[in-house]
Amino acid sequence: MLLEILKAVLFGVVEGITEWLPISSTGHLILVEQFVKLQEVSPEFWGMFQVVIQLGAILAVVLLYWNKIWPITKNKKEAMKQEGILSYFNKDIMILWMKILVACIPAAVIGVFFDQLFEALFYNPFCIALALIIFGIAFIVVENFNQKRKTQNWKETNTQITYKDAVIIGIFQLLAAIFPGTSRSGATIIGGLLIRVIKTKCC
Repeated sequence: MLLEILKAVLFGVVEGITEWLPISSTGHLILVEQFVKLQEVSPEFWGMFQVVIQLGAILAVVLLYWNKIWPITKNKKEAMKQEGILSYFNKDIMILWMKILVACIPAAVIGVFFDQLFEALFYNPFCIALALIIFGIAFIVVENFNQKRKTQNWKETNTQITYKDAVIIGIFQLLAAIFPGTSRSGATIIGGLLIRVIKTKCC
């Protein structure tokens, strides 16, 4: 029992480190599981474990960015120009949430219909290792490309980012939904760099 707890802690450490980097946390968990296996667990349990283990990192992100994502405000200048309950909501943050939802649509739709197919085809160590290598190279290529581009016309606020931009970023996130080993944050960063939403170095 103690050994299994230590294994779970190891998975938690791997998840905690990789979640904050533009590399695939799920892909690394699957690779580590090839060498450190939890005993007597079903495939269903392992699949749920990979999801639940990310909860800590997600809560940490929510805590860090709480002030930027919480939509309710008492500042009338920031609030939506509407009567009733809508007058308590920050307009810019509500727009941000709408664009986040739009960006999630491509991966959500494709995932619902093809999740089992993708899992059967790509959830193996070879495909994961290949995706890690390809995206590592993609980061280098995109950053070198960006250094040669002109610096004007970059979009720095969520109001400058259009819904079209959100859809494009969502399509890049779709790569992570299809290919394990492809980082969701990494795919988002690469998409953002290419459409001039992000201009700082990603790593």
